[in-house]
Amino acid sequence: MNIYVGNLSYSVTDGDLQEAFASHGAVDRAKVILDRETGRSRGFGFVEMTNDDEGNTAIEAMNGFELDGRALNVNEARPRT
Repeated sequence: MNIYVGNLSYSVTDGDLQEAFASHGAVDRAKVILDRETGRSRGFGFVEMTNDDEGNTAIEAMNGFELDGRALNVNEARPRT
């Protein structure tokens, strides 16, 4: 399951994101999206989880969760259009 995580603090790293979600299940990959020109975080990222049930649990638990002083916006990622 691919999960969108928005409203990230600019200081959050891939490792921070993985650690935050790991308590809710197995995380395959966590990636904070960076601006190509500046290399700075764009304030959102994606987490891939192995199991859909664990992914749904993580979405419910992490939506509104405060990470590094900001309340996260978490939902299932929609495909690019």
